Amino acid sequence: MRWSRLRKWAISLPAAFLAAAVLIGINEAGYYRSHDSLQNLTVTYQTRTTLDKLMQQVVDAETHARGYLLSGEESNLMAYQQACTNVNNAVDELRAIYSVFPEDLQTSSMLGREVAKRLSQMDTSISLRRQGLEEAWRFLVKSPEAQATMDSMRKLSNELVIHSNERRMHNEAEILKSLTLARLGIAMVSVVGLLAFYLYLRQSNRLTGLMLREQRMLEDERDQLEKQVRQRTATLGELATHLQQVREDERAHLARELHDELGALLTTAKLDVARLKSKIDMAAPDVQERIKHLIETLNSGIALKRRIIENLRPSSLSNLGLTASLEILAKEFSESSNVAVELSLEPINVPEAMQLSIYRLIQESLTNIAKYAQARNVLISLQSHPKHVFVQVRDDGVGFDPSQAHPNSHGLAGMRHRIEASGGRLHIASAPQQGTTISANLPQN
Repeated sequence: MRWSRLRKWAISLPAAFLAAAVLIGINEAGYYRSHDSLQNLTVTYQTRTTLDKLMQQVVDAETHARGYLLSGEESNLMAYQQACTNVNNAVDELRAIYSVFPEDLQTSSMLGREVAKRLSQMDTSISLRRQGLEEAWRFLVKSPEAQATMDSMRKLSNELVIHSNERRMHNEAEILKSLTLARLGIAMVSVVGLLAFYLYLRQSNRLTGLMLREQRMLEDERDQLEKQVRQRTATLGELATHLQQVREDERAHLARELHDELGALLTTAKLDVARLKSKIDMAAPDVQERIKHLIETLNSGIALKRRIIENLRPSSLSNLGLTASLEILAKEFSESSNVAVELSLEPINVPEAMQLSIYRLIQESLTNIAKYAQARNVLISLQSHPKHVFVQVRDDGVGFDPSQAHPNSHGLAGMRHRIEASGGRLHIASAPQQGTTISANLPQN
């Protein structure tokens, strides 16, 4: 069965390719032959037109010359000069055309010389007329030499016309031959193509059932895979959301522990130092210096504890609101990183969980700017619209190519998931040396 299919394919496919190749070859050959013949035919018609124009210009020149000889009017003389210019242009054009026809080049050159000779005769007649030699110019006009020159011009022109007609007939025959060959070739190729198509249809009908069965199997497998992908994607999304919530809960728990336990210990130690300070002799320089150093160390510990707690769970967010918390965050970032921060904050009314998402988005953005951006200026915008909240962080740093972002860039992935988990959309726009803009749209309600 398999060998039979292969044998049929071995017959039908080469036949189809051969038919296509022959058809293309015939069309190309016919095209180039017809194209060359049409070009030659165009040159032939151009030659005939130029010959007719030349002879007409010579007749016009002779007419205006006779008009001047008989009347002496300057208008006829000016028309004669213009006609001579046209004659010379036609001779140059004819010479350029016959440069591609070596067999007629000598005849065209002879025609050019006869035309120049006839113009010279007319120039001589006009010159004699101007000198007042009436008998001389009349004799020259009626001289046999002038008539012989005109007869020679007509003879050479007719000879060129005959050759041009012969080339025209040859080119027309070539075009007809190319068209006939193309018709015969297309007919033959059509028969071969129909035969190949018939073989293909027979094979195709046998394969259709098998292809349909395989397609149904593939569709079933695809549906199963898509279902599994959707389920696992939903599971992973829920897990990521749960992990973020657990992380925030752990941060809040750790912040409370630090505030309650460590804060109490540090405060108690500071109070004990204050009591010791009042009971010991502070006159000794060594004791005074150590007490002072101990107090400074405790103050530094308390300040460090406060910063850690604020990073874990900003108390200002619950006490002062999102706008004030962002102002504090921007001020601390500017002081620690020496980067100018511009704020454009509008009051918004959203749930506390969404406020925390916005705060974490801006906090993570500022962290990335401090690490990688090398920026000098940062703009933080928070805008309230009727149906959504718009958040944007823009810097003028070195930027990056988002399509080339490292797959382990969990910070960007975390920001995107946090915003999408809140029902919003995150957009990152950046390019090398053009800064970075992180924008988020979150639902108002």
